[in-house]
Amino acid sequence: MRCSAYCTATSFETIKLFEYLKSRYGARRFREVIHIKLGTAEATAKECDVFFFPYASVVFWGLEEGQEKSLLQELKEFEYQPVDQVCEDIFTYGYASSPSIKEDHIELPSTDLLDKLAFSQGIAQSVKLDTFEHTIQKTVDLTRELPRHLAELGKISLSGKEIRRMMGTLFIDRHSINLHQELLDTPEFFWEYSELEPMYKLVAHYLDIERRVNVLNQRLTVLKELFDMLNNEINHKHSNRLEWTIIWLIVIEVVIALAKDIFRLI
Repeated sequence: MRCSAYCTATSFETIKLFEYLKSRYGARRFREVIHIKLGTAEATAKECDVFFFPYASVVFWGLEEGQEKSLLQELKEFEYQPVDQVCEDIFTYGYASSPSIKEDHIELPSTDLLDKLAFSQGIAQSVKLDTFEHTIQKTVDLTRELPRHLAELGKISLSGKEIRRMMGTLFIDRHSINLHQELLDTPEFFWEYSELEPMYKLVAHYLDIERRVNVLNQRLTVLKELFDMLNNEINHKHSNRLEWTIIWLIVIEVVIALAKDIFRLI
C-alpha cells in the first residue's frame, strides 16, 4: 500500500482548516495534528488516513496519487505562503509483528491509528526539512559568486540597491527557517504517548533527520556570515560616498575662496 507525504507551504491556517475538515470529513485532532479518514473507490471499501501538520506537511496512508493531489488542491485556500516547489516523499507500507522501515518500505506493528501517527511525525518533519534544504540551496546558488568577486576585485560589483535586496532575501530565508527550527525537535505528541516514541526514532534515524538538521544549521551559519559581509559592503559603500561628498564640498569651498580672491584682485 502507498504512503506519501507532501509539504506545500510555510504553514496552514490551522483553525480554519480544522473547521473545514470537520464539517466535510469529520476531522479530529491529536494535539496540533488534524486527522481525517477517507474511503477509497476500491471494492474493499478500505478506510484511509490523512494527517495534517500545522507546518503544512500532509501524510497520506492508503490513498491513490490522484486522490492525494485532489485533496491538496482542495485545501490550497488554507495555505500560508505556498512554496514554489512542493516537496514530497513516497513509501510503501504493510504490517508485521514489529515496526521497521527499510528501502522505503514501512512495516507497521498493528492497524492502530496511533502507530500511523507516530510514523507520520517523522515523515512530516523530513518533508518539511526538504523545503528548508531547497530554500537554502536556492540562496546558496544566488550568492555563490559573491565571495569570488570580493576575492578577485576587492569589492562586490553590485549596486547598493541590489545588495540591500539580496540582504532582504537572505534575512527572510534565515528568519523563516529559524522560526520553524523547533519543528524538527521531538514532537510534544510523545510526551503523552511515550510508548510510541521508538517508532518515531526509527523513522527519524532512517530519514537521517538529525544529520540533515546539523548540515542545515551549518549552512545557516554560512548565510549569516554572508549577510554580515554584505552589510559591511553596504557600510563601506556608504562611507566612500560620504568621503567623496566631503572631498567635493572642500573642493567647492576652495574654488569659491579662490574665486573671491581673484575677483578681489581684479
